[in-house]
Amino acid sequence: MFAGATIDLLVVGGGINGAGIARDAAGRGLSVLVCDQDDLAARTSSASTGLIHGGLRYLERFELGLVRKALHEREVLLRAAPHIVRPLRFVLPHDPRLRSAWLIRAGLFLYDRLGRRERLAGSRGIDLRRSALGAPLRPEFRTGFVYSDARVDDARLVVLNALDAAERGATVLPRTRLVSAERRADHWQATLQAAEPAPGAVRRVHARVLVNAAGPWAARLLREALGIAPHHNLLMAKGSHIVVPRMFGHDHAYVLQHPDRRVGFAIPYERDYTLVGTTDVAFDGDPARAAISSEETAYLCDMANRWFARPISPVDVVWSYAGVRPLLEQSAPDLSAVSRDYALELDAPAEGAPVLSVFGGKLTTYRRLAEEALDLLRPHLRGARPAWTARATLPGGDMADAGFDAFVAELARRYPWLPRELRERYARAYGTRVSRLLDGARALADLGRDLGGGLYEAEVDYLVKYEWARTPEDVLWRRSKLGLHAGPAAMERLAQSLPSLIRRQRPGDLSRTGPV
Repeated sequence: MFAGATIDLLVVGGGINGAGIARDAAGRGLSVLVCDQDDLAARTSSASTGLIHGGLRYLERFELGLVRKALHEREVLLRAAPHIVRPLRFVLPHDPRLRSAWLIRAGLFLYDRLGRRERLAGSRGIDLRRSALGAPLRPEFRTGFVYSDARVDDARLVVLNALDAAERGATVLPRTRLVSAERRADHWQATLQAAEPAPGAVRRVHARVLVNAAGPWAARLLREALGIAPHHNLLMAKGSHIVVPRMFGHDHAYVLQHPDRRVGFAIPYERDYTLVGTTDVAFDGDPARAAISSEETAYLCDMANRWFARPISPVDVVWSYAGVRPLLEQSAPDLSAVSRDYALELDAPAEGAPVLSVFGGKLTTYRRLAEEALDLLRPHLRGARPAWTARATLPGGDMADAGFDAFVAELARRYPWLPRELRERYARAYGTRVSRLLDGARALADLGRDLGGGLYEAEVDYLVKYEWARTPEDVLWRRSKLGLHAGPAAMERLAQSLPSLIRRQRPGDLSRTGPV
């Protein structure tokens, strides 16, 4: 692919939009390369609240088109990846000082009907005084509502899109930076610099179309690397989250309204914890260095304490993370009111290769964004097949009509020696691909050493071989969230084990077209 050939598509950015576009393009029969200066999902796409949702609060701003589009995509993703996308019920306690009950009822009525709802229960009112769902809340909250959305492991969603793209012929190059790109009459001549396998290694790529899916860096890449002035301006909003010991014992999440009109969530997280988020803070620094501030931590604690009977404080925080979201600039009273919709900007001069830039967007609508991007580019990509992803499954999601619970039961039958907790985690993370991880294993000992927190050597080997994992952070915080359970000792053991696992791969594996 690099020896003078011209590929169809060079995608810059290995977050959810870049991986989704690469997957869609590869499935249309196009030759594709996707690169990222860091790991896949290293920044914004692994720093979300992890929700696949229509955005109930967007109804207040009359963004009906965005909500309808997102609700449609919610159903698509529940079907495409039932292992990593799963239903989640939300409790919305009512405080008449913030929103009237009739307004909430009307909003939920509309929310239930704007998009298809094939797999999720509808909304209903609830007496919090007589329900276990009200027990964790302060006693003054007597009534509320329950409705449905879905949750996802955000970083794994990115990896599965990249994996599907690779299996359809794309080349996926994490830790490879676009240094420069020169526009020619019928192609882009791009220079890529890789951090591995040889630091500083340079590749030159010819591509008919360049896709700029660099997220928070999209406008800068367009200006500085490509010499093109963007038509859209971006606002950078930092969203931060905290993780605290579990605040309630059931599997529902809570919607946390705040007097400043922002909406947050308290979500069951990684079995033993609760995730509280998110903030919306203007950001003007390097997105790679985004971190939660003490003020944001205090804000999130205050948001939770307004609703829950048992208060939390900054000393309860066991982990926190922050990411920078690029939002389309528009007049709005504050960042939380800025639309989460996206824009696709095509620069296609009569004499010169086209570049498509992605601005804005949200996790839920990435597939639709990718489909629209490829449809927009079809006149510039000869031989591209039609859209296909709306009915396709993601790797591991091909469970047919049996569903996830039946799949877990089948795993228990096939691998009775797997501890229940480990079996369920494998099923959630890998779906039907778990058979590759467990290939040849007949007992727990066959998985190798437990490096900590239930992370066995066989899983690390799988992540290195199939999912581009190269560092302890890749394994413990992006391919999984085992960093919450494993502790610093596991990080050290993993740092010692990874180099030998990487060396065991064939020389071409680190820049392979598709997994080995």
